[in-house]
Parts: sequence; C-alpha cells; structure tokens
Amino acid sequence: MTPKASHADIVMEATQSTSAAAKSRVAASWHRSVIKHGLDPDEHRAPDRIEQKSLQFRMETLEKFMTVASPRLDALFSLVGQSGCAVFLTDTDGIILDQRLSDADAMAFEGWGLTTGADWSEEKEGTNGIGTCLTEQRHVIIHQDEHFYTRNTGMSCIDAPIYGSNGQLVAALDLSSARADQTEAFNRLIAAQVAQTARAIEAANFRAAFSSARIIVAESDNAEASTLLAIDESDLVIGATREARRVFGLQRTGDLVARPATDILGREDGPTGFEKAEKAAVIRALARAGNNVSQAARQLGIGRATLYRRMKRLGLEDS
Repeated sequence: MTPKASHADIVMEATQSTSAAAKSRVAASWHRSVIKHGLDPDEHRAPDRIEQKSLQFRMETLEKFMTVASPRLDALFSLVGQSGCAVFLTDTDGIILDQRLSDADAMAFEGWGLTTGADWSEEKEGTNGIGTCLTEQRHVIIHQDEHFYTRNTGMSCIDAPIYGSNGQLVAALDLSSARADQTEAFNRLIAAQVAQTARAIEAANFRAAFSSARIIVAESDNAEASTLLAIDESDLVIGATREARRVFGLQRTGDLVARPATDILGREDGPTGFEKAEKAAVIRALARAGNNVSQAARQLGIGRATLYRRMKRLGLEDS
C-alpha cells in the first residue's frame, strides 16, 4: 500500500509544476513561498515577533485609522467570537496590531502565533490568509491544508484588504479559526461578513479623513468596495476611495488634484463654466432665504435689483 503523501510533499510537488501554479492561486502562492522566499513547509519554528518598541511605533503611526477600525472589529467579533473565531487587524507588512478573541481561545491562538506583534507576511509564513491577502491585494480564504506550513494546516483564515483615503493599501482584516470542524461552506458565509466589515472600516476612515467635506456615494459594479467622493465647499472633488478612483478614471493613489465635481460626475446639461457656477450660487442663496430675493441678495453681497437682473439672465425669474 502506497503511503499517503505528506502535506510538505504535496506543496513541494506543486511548486515544481508550472502548470499547477498557473491554474491555482494557492499553488502560485506556494511557489512564491519556496522559490522567492526560500521557505520549507516542514519547518516548525514559531512565527517571528517584532520588538515591543517597534510594535508601538507602528500602532502610533496608524493610531487614527485604528481608532476608526476598533468599533467595527468589536462588531465583527460579537458575531463570530462564540464560534471559536478570532479577529485580527494588521498593517501592510503583515504585523498584527490589534486583536479580538475570547479568553477561552486565547491560549490556542497564542500557540498558533496569532498575537499582536507577530509577523504573518507571506515572506515569513508562506501562504496564509494575512500574508497572501496583502501580497495579492484581494479577498482570500486559506482553508487548513491550503496553508504553506504544515504547522498551520489546522486553521482557517478569511481575509480582506483595506485601503486608505489615498487609495493605497493600509491594512488587512483577518478572521481566523483553529477549529478542526470548520467547513469551507462556513468560511464562505463568514467571508461576506469580513468583506462587509472591511468596507465599513474603509468608508469610516475615508469620512474621518475628509470630515469637513461633503461625501457622495457613487454607483459601482463592485459590491465589495466603497465608492465615495469627497467634495469641498467649492464643489471640487478633493478625495476619492480606491474604487471611486477606478470608476471615475482618477489617479490610482496619492492626493488628488482637485477637479470640479460636475466634470467627474458628468452633469453637462444646462449652463456651463462660470454661468453654471453663478446659477448654482444664486439657487443656493434663494433656497437658504426661503426664496426671499432681498435676503438672498444680502447673502450674495449684491443689490436686490442686481440679483433680479442676474436671475433673468440665468432663466430663474419665473421660479
């Protein structure tokens, strides 16, 4: 009887097959783990942990983001904590910065090396939820023996990337379970909640970054992303989430060059240029004044007769 191949044997065989790596994202990650990072699937060392001083520096750097994320992590954990799952938030290097887990499960996750300060990058841990999510910048489910290291094959990891207000990757949200009876169907069910939480964190962080701006929610064909635009008092778009940048063809990352909202949103009907801006200003003033022309004129700093002439020119006198 031929002995069953070990996990390490299966991994190494897949990494030697270029066709396997091409057909499977997991096999492609295994291939990176061996060829690029020089890892051995049978290695049993514990995950690396950074020094407390370095961890503190990373947490302080992302302090505002973590403050925004914290209540969303709490909400996610309240849904899954009783089922033996834990919630983790990492930076872009795969360092765990925050966690939510029950006291009963704390020792188990500590034994797995899932704890604050631990390095779960693909470079260090091979194929795993956190590291592979960050490397490929996509939602992933790494279920048990899809992990690279043999020592990690008892856990299931569900992850989603989180992008900052500048469109750049800022973190990974991880939900992990070390339950042996965790099923792939259950993973897919939880994955939807993880994705929703990641979107909520991304949206809340964007709103906090542009707290003085008007936030517009735009339509997108991607239900797993936040499509938000930040518009200032001059009706200029000054910020956009990663998905909004894709939808409207804006620069992918970095601070946006301010552009008129009408240029981006495509509303070209009616007056154009300064005439459109003037009409909008007059309409806003009239609305604030309850259509009292004298009061609207005072708001605009012009005389009542001048406002009447402008309203006539702009086609507003009847309204």
